Amino acid sequence: MIFAQISKIVDPIAVKLDRWTVDAYRLLPNLLIAIIILVVFRFLSRLGGKFIERILGHASQNVALVGLISTITRIAIITTGFFFALGVLGLDKTVTSLLAGAGVLALALGFAFQDLTTNFISGAFIAIQRPIQVGDVIETNGYTGKVLSIGLRSVKLDNFEGQQVELPSKDIFQKPILNFTHSGERRVRMEGSIGYKDDLAVVESLALSVIRKLDFIDPLKVIEFNFTRFTEKSIDFEILFWIRQDKIGPGPAKSAAMKVVKRVFDENNISFPTPARPVDLPPAAPGKPEA
Repeated sequence: MIFAQISKIVDPIAVKLDRWTVDAYRLLPNLLIAIIILVVFRFLSRLGGKFIERILGHASQNVALVGLISTITRIAIITTGFFFALGVLGLDKTVTSLLAGAGVLALALGFAFQDLTTNFISGAFIAIQRPIQVGDVIETNGYTGKVLSIGLRSVKLDNFEGQQVELPSKDIFQKPILNFTHSGERRVRMEGSIGYKDDLAVVESLALSVIRKLDFIDPLKVIEFNFTRFTEKSIDFEILFWIRQDKIGPGPAKSAAMKVVKRVFDENNISFPTPARPVDLPPAAPGKPEA
């Protein structure tokens, strides 16, 4: 009785094992072909990745983007070989299930990491379109600085004040950018004021004469002098001039212009009115009458 019960349990298992052994022998050639396919596609993925790196390396200076596209290329080639291998083994339904699962997983990850995905896509477009490059002086999102690096997730700026600003790629891509480097020129605004007794024509002539002599002024651009408004004590003016950024920055240029204008105004008795300010007198000492 005991042997009969054991036989009922062992015999089906033995039959299963025999069937699996026969199937394994029958699938052995296909299994070898599948392994060869995987090895070949693994080799092709390395070649494809290096080819992409070589081609994109000449088109883009963004190392992160080149590396990402190269990695995606390798994964795509290996995945294609994996699906071919499953097809050779007759696991077509498994391939369909994997594709469906990958689609659902990609959709879920896209919603879960929406901001991260947006930054990566924006960083890729910045690297491809190249509106900015490393070394450019730009103004965007309320920050002005020199571009230190351009990554897929963010762009780093030196704000000329000793700090490093890191901005998300989507903010750089979606918002306006002022690039002061591409043209090589930049306009500087200098403001000032004079008294009502001064001759406006003389003031304008003196200011323009000294501004034109500065060696960093672009000779091909017109220097503008405009009187802007009347105030209680003065007449305000502004001077707009273009500088060559390969020689000087906007801050030092404005400072140099203010120095020469102040000097020529002093030499010609042009006044710089100052607004009247109330003066607080100290209280009188006890026992003494106030003045």
